[in-house]
Amino acid sequence: MTDLVAVIIPAGGSGERLGAKIPKALVQLAGKTLIEHAVANMAPIANQIIVAAPAGFEEQFKDLLSSEVTVVTGGLTRTLSVKKALALVEKENEYILVHDAARSLASTDLAMRVIDSLRAGEKAVIPGMPVSDTIKRVDGDNYVTKTPTRSKLRSIQTPQGFTRKLLMKVHTSPDDATDDAALVEERGVDVKVILGEERAMKITTMNDLAIAHNWLIPGADKQIRVGIGTDAHAFSQDSNRALWLAGLYWRDEVGVDGHSDGDVAAHAICDALLSAASLGDLGSNFGTSDPKYAGASGSQLLSETLSRVTAAGYSINNVSVQIVGNRPKIGPRRAEAIAALSKSLGGVSVSVSATTTDGLGFTGAGLGLSAIATALLIHNPR
Repeated sequence: MTDLVAVIIPAGGSGERLGAKIPKALVQLAGKTLIEHAVANMAPIANQIIVAAPAGFEEQFKDLLSSEVTVVTGGLTRTLSVKKALALVEKENEYILVHDAARSLASTDLAMRVIDSLRAGEKAVIPGMPVSDTIKRVDGDNYVTKTPTRSKLRSIQTPQGFTRKLLMKVHTSPDDATDDAALVEERGVDVKVILGEERAMKITTMNDLAIAHNWLIPGADKQIRVGIGTDAHAFSQDSNRALWLAGLYWRDEVGVDGHSDGDVAAHAICDALLSAASLGDLGSNFGTSDPKYAGASGSQLLSETLSRVTAAGYSINNVSVQIVGNRPKIGPRRAEAIAALSKSLGGVSVSVSATTTDGLGFTGAGLGLSAIATALLIHNPR
């Protein structure tokens, strides 16, 4: 893989204006903390994620986040927190995104568009939204000194993206700034502004929290449907059988037997989606009696399931899958797995976890793999 990306999330903001006595990043939104939402949305594009936590709260952040996320003690300012995180960025990462935990709903797509602009040759890329209000510049006595042209103004968001070399260089300065783009601007480097998105709003007040909640929880005119799916396959006796799992090929691993490629993670997700949409199950949709699906990839079945769910009037809010087995080790490729599964489902939010059974059952004995998935669908009234 080339052009790897590290994501830094300074998370030291206070939750006072949200009525909380804890850091803002630990405030709950629809059953998950803001930092969990932020990490989940950045994970599909990240090779490395570093969270700068407020002093004294490091263990709480570690308990909430997966072991693949590095938690470092932040500084007294945002800039100092970014500096501390930068020291831990692995050298293989070509680009670095700096993201605010308070903009926890900024989408994976927005992050990907920032990265695409960097890969196209830009050194610094930030998302921004057109300003709808007239802005006035005032002096110390609150007299207007200038009215900037509104069409040339942008309200800036995160994640903000930079080449590794540039961001490291600007942070050698002792200067402090409200965002990293300001440090880049001071060096005379061009900063490209791309179109942001409404859901990348900054959550500061209770009203902001309510608006963000509406992004995640559908209105009363929509129905929420939940589905659960499972799948299991035995390891093949054929040493040449390839292992496909979570949409990825696992080199030097013996695969599982099955009519298709035997991807238990993909199959469990398909089962959960079909169940939630009342469309039957994996077998009734892609059964062994249909030669069309002989050797079909998990990615193909996910894409076809998406088409059937969409045709039935549903959209996917998110899916989660847990893989059960002794091998392969999922952790080192979790981000790849999330990205592969999400891509097959049109970019939806995907969570991937893994566990063993402490030697119990067929998975514990190393005889095969299984997976269990849940899916949340929203019915779209026509």
